[in-house]
Amino acid sequence: MIIAIASGKGGTGKTTLAVNLAAALSRSEDIDVPVRLLDCDVEEPNDHLFVRPTFSRVEPVEVLKPEWNEELCTGCGECARACQSNAIAVVKGKVLIFPELCHACGVCSFICPEGAITERSVAIGRVELDEERADFAFGHSVLNIGEALAPKIVQEVKKHAEPDGITIIDASPGTACPVVEAVNGADVALMVTEPTPFGLNDLKLALGLSLTLGVPTAIIVNRSDGTDTLIQDYADMTGVPVIGRIPFKREYAETYSRGDLLLDRHPELRPILLDIYERVCEVAAGPPQPVPEEEAMAPVGPPGQPSSGLSGSYREVTVISGKGGTGKTTVTASLAALLDGKLLADCDVDAADLHLLLNPEIKEVEDFVGGQKATIAPDACTACGRCAEMCHFDAIEPGEFDEEGEPVSYRINEFACEGCGLCGYVCPVDAVDISEAVTGQSFVSETECGSLAHARLGIAEENSGKLVTRVRNRASDLAAQQGADKILGDGSPGTGCPVIASVSGVDLALIVTEPTVSGVHDLERVLELTRHFGVPALICINKCDLNAEQAQRIRNMARRTNSPVVSEIPFDEEVNRALMDGQILVNYGAGPAATAVRRLAEALAEEGVWHK
Repeated sequence: MIIAIASGKGGTGKTTLAVNLAAALSRSEDIDVPVRLLDCDVEEPNDHLFVRPTFSRVEPVEVLKPEWNEELCTGCGECARACQSNAIAVVKGKVLIFPELCHACGVCSFICPEGAITERSVAIGRVELDEERADFAFGHSVLNIGEALAPKIVQEVKKHAEPDGITIIDASPGTACPVVEAVNGADVALMVTEPTPFGLNDLKLALGLSLTLGVPTAIIVNRSDGTDTLIQDYADMTGVPVIGRIPFKREYAETYSRGDLLLDRHPELRPILLDIYERVCEVAAGPPQPVPEEEAMAPVGPPGQPSSGLSGSYREVTVISGKGGTGKTTVTASLAALLDGKLLADCDVDAADLHLLLNPEIKEVEDFVGGQKATIAPDACTACGRCAEMCHFDAIEPGEFDEEGEPVSYRINEFACEGCGLCGYVCPVDAVDISEAVTGQSFVSETECGSLAHARLGIAEENSGKLVTRVRNRASDLAAQQGADKILGDGSPGTGCPVIASVSGVDLALIVTEPTVSGVHDLERVLELTRHFGVPALICINKCDLNAEQAQRIRNMARRTNSPVVSEIPFDEEVNRALMDGQILVNYGAGPAATAVRRLAEALAEEGVWHK
């Protein structure tokens, strides 16, 4: 049994469920098979903070990346034209390779007519394993800061699934390629959500992903009030069952903030977790579930214009977080309501939520072509296997077989394919068709807080980084056209490809974190990311009074990294009420959290953030 635990957004309680379910099953007298927990949230792995493992095995994860030989190069530019990741440029006859953008597909080295580009093995992360634990075995994988190849790391840690027992996989949040890799092949997917409009919006995307992959799916409601009508109505409509509810209690949040297992401090959760497992077994054995129809954002007005990323006399500030659920979008929406002379950009393209608070009226819409799609014509394929042999992503597999069990054709696994086009170059009979792939939509909308550039990545689609760049370029064009002096962005969480595209080249990153062991851990990684790209950072501590010890750790880290804490927002139930009503916090009331956010806007002005 492989159980993948995922969520449409971060901060819903995915990690909490994963570690406590693993503990409950391993301690149960009724479970007589080994249990293993694998943390596949490779950008921000947090499970180890609660498991506290002693790693006995460390395995590097390596890929082949290009290396340029200047003496052999003629500067023809074939490599740059073939690269679908924009990782190669040829300037004045010299090849420039950008490692952070490279997806290690091998196209450039294959097509170089002079052999001037070769491949060398490069470590992009590691897998760490603790298999001697008394209760359950544990493993996780860590993607190096500045690397974009999260699916490869996920693939490697999944190789350590328990063959004769129960494996629990803690997946990344969202619906992009790392989540696809984590959820694909599971026996059941558990989608963790919370009973808010944000939770429902992201749950719809997450269910679309798992059911598109053909994985039986169920819903867990965290921070439940016992009724959860918003989520239950959607579950009834789709036929995807709600099989568990974890109550909303501040005591649970405080236990989480210390890095303790809820199961140890709150034994009333044990029967809830064991009942969830029994229901999981029922879902795994149940009938197939249909894929719900994806909600369309109806186009209004003319299509958008090509984005040039025009420069203007504006400052660009992007709000980010090391993990989801810290309050990043709540803070961004409030700043949008408080600031004048700004353009807005929602760069969280695979789980966009900002529009839920800003109520945008769409003025422009266009399909986003994010790469290529490869297909193999079975009638033309000679089953030589050359494409499968050369594919760096194991995305090509036998299609049909003859009576002796030998393949007579090959096919593309669309969920593993990166669209690099190498198979088209290597096929000796031209059986591979390479076409443009529409992977999402981009929008320009008007809101009460100003113009908004935003987008939506298609479910299980690739190239979220390219779509983020499209959003930022469109916002830049609009700022130049409208004479705006500010661009305020809502960035992606994590440290991978989307957030790299969100922060590269911005004037400032505002990091929203929370005083928990996972919040501190993820803050450290995202600060490393901003330093890697030379982006100055300021810090906002949300729910600052949840854990005094962890809040002080954040302040100490801020001093060490020269990233000042400019705001501390207290825990305030008014925030949740505002979200439930779909309202911007500072427009909803004058509670302590709203007051703190208003002071944050003033602090940013005092810091000179908005001045060139």
